[in-house]
Amino acid sequence: MNAVDDDFVRTVVSAADAAATRLLNGDVPPLEDAPLGPHRESMRRVKLLVAVYLAPTSTHEGSAAALASAEAYSRALQALQSPSGLFLGGDNAQSPPDSGFTINDLGDVLELLRQAGIRPELAEVTGILAGIAERAIPAMLGGGVHTPNHRWELAAALTRLYRFRPDPKIIERVEHWLDEGIDIDADGLYSERSPNYAAFVTNPSLLAIADVLDKPELRDIVEQNLAATLGLIHADGSVETVQSRRQDQKELRFPLAPYALHYRRFAIERGRADFAAAAGLALSREVAEPQTALTDLLLHPALATPLPDAETAVTVGRTRWVGSGLAIDASDARTLTVYGGSDYATFGRIRSGLANNPTFLRMSAGRVVLDSVRLSRDFFGLGPFRADGIEETPEGFILREELTPGYYQPLPRADRQPEGRYEISDEGRFAAAMSFPRRPIDVVSLRTRVDIIPQPDGVDLMIDTDGPECAWSLELAFRDGGAFEGVEYRPDGILQFGAGPGRYRIGDAAIEFAAAPVHGGRGGYAPGEDYTYLGGTDAMAGPRVYLSGRTPGRTVVTIRTVS
Repeated sequence: MNAVDDDFVRTVVSAADAAATRLLNGDVPPLEDAPLGPHRESMRRVKLLVAVYLAPTSTHEGSAAALASAEAYSRALQALQSPSGLFLGGDNAQSPPDSGFTINDLGDVLELLRQAGIRPELAEVTGILAGIAERAIPAMLGGGVHTPNHRWELAAALTRLYRFRPDPKIIERVEHWLDEGIDIDADGLYSERSPNYAAFVTNPSLLAIADVLDKPELRDIVEQNLAATLGLIHADGSVETVQSRRQDQKELRFPLAPYALHYRRFAIERGRADFAAAAGLALSREVAEPQTALTDLLLHPALATPLPDAETAVTVGRTRWVGSGLAIDASDARTLTVYGGSDYATFGRIRSGLANNPTFLRMSAGRVVLDSVRLSRDFFGLGPFRADGIEETPEGFILREELTPGYYQPLPRADRQPEGRYEISDEGRFAAAMSFPRRPIDVVSLRTRVDIIPQPDGVDLMIDTDGPECAWSLELAFRDGGAFEGVEYRPDGILQFGAGPGRYRIGDAAIEFAAAPVHGGRGGYAPGEDYTYLGGTDAMAGPRVYLSGRTPGRTVVTIRTVS
């Protein structure tokens, strides 16, 4: 008999038991208030209740109350299935991929019930879920997607439906999706560059397809992504998100916990000591999605095998993700995240699905964390500095950006319309009925270069601007919990660099910042017209301090860890 990691099993089962107890006691929001929508939450609750009912060491094993509640939530899900086979509710109307999330959970519960054998008391919940699965097959077969990860979520849902009801048409459709090729780059990150979607969607979907259809090449892809993610893990157990093209680019911390079982699986299967360390760190924070963790443990008992001896990856040195324009440089005193992979230069606009984050530097030094360094300019409303590439040098890194707005001349004679009717076109800042592409333009360029020079105890920034005179503002945004020293408080409440070094302190640790005096800027953060014309912003929250000045010229900023 294989050895069992009793502590791991106990941790997962206890987390699921606690979640099931809260559910059975009514200490949860009603379905209609569930963030993921009522159909997804209904199925997640069924998954949790069936898992604890079947888990041999659960306090809810064989619980009549748990089974009755699972049946009730199954009926609630049944009522949410539309005649098309898709589910009602959620943030996307008649959405095959949104329904696919629910079908993936449903498929694993059906497999749990199948493995449990013929048990009369399970007949009702099995029958309800089987009927839902049957009605969902046509919708999943014909359904389309609208994000990269949806392809793999939908293919995984089809794969689980195939396991439940084998049909060659299902496999053919799965292969159609897989034939597009998995969107992983040479660095090991998926095209969305999102820890959230890698952990919750792409990796688990590819593993499900690999397991059911025996496609080991998909396991290799997941391992590649997990290996790439190792370098993105910070000392506080969070995963870097600044490079993401999805919603989590706005988050300062994505937890490592959702990666726990994936790291654990590959640590065991492939004997990876580095993955074992990541798995241990992830599970020490929390058990993410207890219903999924317990279900995975029941379906894959090998997860309970003890981990190999852990070997933490080297934490000092430099790691690059070239395709994402991302680098992490770590010394014993601090960790720098340098980012220059924005999509803004290519597309000239802010959009969901693009990398828009203007943070180009982060630095952590123990308890004191500089969450974001941004540079904004009052220049044609084009917003903050967003580098479209990162150049590594012997001294450090160079980030560059060139903005080229301008003023438009009269249309060429052949393009003039006496009635004044011209097509609406978008010139990058705004749209108007002026046929912009046909007009000569007088370009006004602003070139910005930021040299980032790592130091053992911090970093130096050299900011060079070349172009017309305009105001700029450098923002340092810190994590909550500390207090500023040596800064100036303006009447409008904005904090700015003082004449000497300033500090942000938590206890006996601090980050110090200083720059030669500059003049003429207004301070504060300018998000750009993409946000302001809608009354919105992408500004950081929390403690912030500003250095302001005017272009053109050079400014040198020093940032250091001190005690």
